[in-house]
Amino acid sequence: MNMPNFYQHYCPGRIIAGYDALKKIPSLMDRLGCKTAMVVTDKGVVAAGLIKHVEAAFEGADCSIAHVFDESPPDSSNIASNKLAGLFKGYKCDLFLAVGGGSALDTAKGANIVISQKSDDLLNIQGAENIEADLLPTIAVPTTAGTGSEVTKAAVIYNEEKKVKMLFSADKLYPTMAVLDPKMSATVPPKITAATGLDALTHSIEAFINLQKNPIDDAYAVAAIELIAKYIVRATENGASDMEARFGMANAALMAGAAFSNSMVGIVHSLAHACGAVCHVPHGLANGILLPWSLEYNLPRVAEYIGQLCEPLGCEQTGSDPLEQARLTIRAIRDLEERLNGVCGLPLRLKDAGVSGDKLPMVARVAVNDGCLMYNPLEVGYEDALRVLRNAF
Repeated sequence: MNMPNFYQHYCPGRIIAGYDALKKIPSLMDRLGCKTAMVVTDKGVVAAGLIKHVEAAFEGADCSIAHVFDESPPDSSNIASNKLAGLFKGYKCDLFLAVGGGSALDTAKGANIVISQKSDDLLNIQGAENIEADLLPTIAVPTTAGTGSEVTKAAVIYNEEKKVKMLFSADKLYPTMAVLDPKMSATVPPKITAATGLDALTHSIEAFINLQKNPIDDAYAVAAIELIAKYIVRATENGASDMEARFGMANAALMAGAAFSNSMVGIVHSLAHACGAVCHVPHGLANGILLPWSLEYNLPRVAEYIGQLCEPLGCEQTGSDPLEQARLTIRAIRDLEERLNGVCGLPLRLKDAGVSGDKLPMVARVAVNDGCLMYNPLEVGYEDALRVLRNAF
């Protein structure tokens, strides 16, 4: 790669990873000087019995769980975050224990912003680097291997009034600690396992090719891609029993999160955010569908970088032509997605994910106003966004 003239890398959280890592939570709270946790999760995680694993870790401990907030919606919203903030204060909690996928983690981040900024509405603080006060301690326990939100400075919150997804980004948003325990993702259904894994793959690839790429985050991204190529199909096929694959994917998602939190993401995420806001397509699924088409769009500017990902994806390099190598990379991604489609029926087209063709212009209009586009290698206008969407439709 060409060395950047300047870059920053920041990943301040402590990471605890292992097959019984949940047992460490009480001692981690003690280290932070915290006694009363608010568990932030969703009804699906509760129904899967995963909160019981968390509660078991507190048996005999000096700290406790005051309340389990299970109202995180599929797309974290300002209303849910505002409600959680009120409950957190009412139960006199001193730590967020976020257990779930990206929505639960982002709901906790949103409530933390409201409390720490002494606000009554998250919408008053939207934007980048608008958070001035230190946030309360957060321990993040991901139950999916996708978002990487356990090590990112970002939160995506759905504005229920305006029907758009809002990006909050600030160094103070990094969770204090992340706990990776493979049993927490063992009950994730195959199709969600595949979609969240492709979310992590998209994080890695966009971080590697974007305008803010740098040597440190390149290393995180490549390592994550290698793990995903090795484990995503295994985790999708045998997720309930293959703890090695689950643990591999958990580590991949975390490293991808660390990479894109510094190098940022681009057109794939802008289009996916818009698909989620307008058509309610799950974020990881939208990323997976849009990834190869968006890479084709970026080929004129970053073919060399895309081609360098051929080997981490497990495909053999056949020559020195950057464009040829880049097309092999894109072919490898499509092959991987087709394998996942065969295993679990993962949709490969937007129309198969519930998007109607008449919505594409609206999706494109929302996408071009998404802040992620500023980091994309190529400028993206309305017609560009609409063309990629139509290709992926």
